[in-house]
Amino acid sequence: MNNEQTEGRIKKLATLKSNGVSVYPDRFETNYELTDALQLEDGTSGVRVAGRIMSIRNFNKLIFITISNVQSSLQLLLKRDEVGQVSFEQFNDLIDIGDFIGVSGRMYTTKTKEKTLRIESYIFLGKALRSLPEKWHGLSNVEVRYRQRYLDLMMTKETQNRLLSRSKMIRSIRRFFEDEGFLEVETPVLQHTSSGAIAKPFRTYHNTLDTELNLRIAPETYLKRLIVGGFTKVFEFAKCFRNEGISPQHLQEFTMVEGYAAYWNYEDTMKLMQEMVMNILKETFNSTIITIKGQTIDFSLEWEVITFRDLIFRETGIDINLYPNIKELIQETKERNIEIDHSGVDTLGRGNFIDLLYKKTCRPKLVKPTFLIQHPIDLSPLARAKDEDHTLTDRFQLVVNGSEIINAYSELVDPIEQRKRLEAQATLKNNGDLEAMEMDEDYLKAMEYGMPPISGWGFGIERLLMVLTDCDSIKECTLFPLTKKL
Repeated sequence: MNNEQTEGRIKKLATLKSNGVSVYPDRFETNYELTDALQLEDGTSGVRVAGRIMSIRNFNKLIFITISNVQSSLQLLLKRDEVGQVSFEQFNDLIDIGDFIGVSGRMYTTKTKEKTLRIESYIFLGKALRSLPEKWHGLSNVEVRYRQRYLDLMMTKETQNRLLSRSKMIRSIRRFFEDEGFLEVETPVLQHTSSGAIAKPFRTYHNTLDTELNLRIAPETYLKRLIVGGFTKVFEFAKCFRNEGISPQHLQEFTMVEGYAAYWNYEDTMKLMQEMVMNILKETFNSTIITIKGQTIDFSLEWEVITFRDLIFRETGIDINLYPNIKELIQETKERNIEIDHSGVDTLGRGNFIDLLYKKTCRPKLVKPTFLIQHPIDLSPLARAKDEDHTLTDRFQLVVNGSEIINAYSELVDPIEQRKRLEAQATLKNNGDLEAMEMDEDYLKAMEYGMPPISGWGFGIERLLMVLTDCDSIKECTLFPLTKKL
């Protein structure tokens, strides 16, 4: 803090102190939020609001000021003959853009039809020692926007709107599940195994217990333990961590909403998720119609339902059922000139390879809401097999605009079958598939005490917000995205 502007602001701060001004007061009592003040009738008096000064326009005997917060802004009018010479000159000489003030006055509307508060008195509430950016350049400063999100929130309306929508969305989701009779719970972040998803974990160390632990990749197996314990409908807003590559659609730290219902199957969950998405759209965006990549999508229309096999066949001509051997399937994709961009493709299990094939050739083409069903069993180690075909699972994913925004299935509750699948995953892991699932003896023990029929789901808040706001990067959908240390 040694630039000329900062030095000038520090001098102003010292002058305010010498004038007897409390430069860092402990509180200011408001009676209206800025957004509420804008709705007041002209002539309403005794209005007390506060905010950060974002603009100052000086016209000799009067000054127009704009104060704001993340939700709204309000124009103020400071007139020398209404507040007095001393207060007027103190503001003019010692208060800057970026500072905080509290004001009291009455409402009126200017000739340009802008609701304005005529200041009768004001109180200084805090000095900004650094100048705010004069002009915000958006994408040219994308790293700065992420590193200094507070500036981005001050200066970029799009960022404000998107992250306010995140808060609204979370509130609507929580209320929706509570209204449907689900109980919100919390499960451990520190876990001995990385169960519940196919992903690489972050590892840490517990000094007192002298043991290595993982940061959870999903809350799944603990939520299912609660079903064993007698809960019937549960959900969690769970911080999850996956030590994977950076991309526009992936965060290493994200918020997962996951839940389970005893005595349901995946078709019950499919209905619930469609109702939830419709509720989110209405509560957060006041419409079931959104625009994605220039295409208008009405979520109130019928959603397509297609099997994993049919989708891949439709887009590639490959019938994955004809290639139970992974090497033969890889060879077939090569013969069709389909390149799978993955460094360790030869070490992957059949399920993970099929998943890569789908992501490369099919997923980007799914723009309208689509339920993708009947995933291969080797891609779903915790899902229930279909009764009529044990190579497939009772599972669905909701895909919108090339993004998987919800994953759900009828859960595997047979502990003997679950052990077989986890053993197969452990073999894949030992053979070099880093994304294969670990053995989890403690979870298997819980299963052996008995589980009812269960259906569960999970989705990331950031991914869902990214899709519904037609955003190109998932980093725009979290308040403080991780950035590389300078």
